[in-house]
Amino acid sequence: QVQLVESGGDLVQPGGSLRLSCAVSGFTKDKYAIGWFRQAPGKEREGVSCISTSDGSTYYTNSMKGRFTISRDNAKNTVYLQMDNLKPEDTAVYYCAADLFPVWITSIQSMCTTMGHFGYWGQGTQVTVSS
Repeated sequence: QVQLVESGGDLVQPGGSLRLSCAVSGFTKDKYAIGWFRQAPGKEREGVSCISTSDGSTYYTNSMKGRFTISRDNAKNTVYLQMDNLKPEDTAVYYCAADLFPVWITSIQSMCTTMGHFGYWGQGTQVTVSS
């Protein structure tokens, strides 16, 4: 049974940093994608960043580039999202999601830009950026 558990959400001041963690268990194959998505109050869920567990390739939504960094520790089956220079508009519930690559998808960008590719989701962790 696949399980994803997020942690690390908190209240932080504008300009501050947070590191979110996503512990993944239950996958029996070694090539899958893990993504971070977020949903702000009253808004649709949007993609943040994704990483492939096999080659470490990454994808970032344009607005996240330069401030967010995704990384993985395969030994711990954990993916991290380092968020720097946080802004009030980053306030949201952040979700970790994972799934195997469909056979017709060969890039992390293609995987990440369609939320429906991800069938396994965590419970979310709240990030609030406020002074």
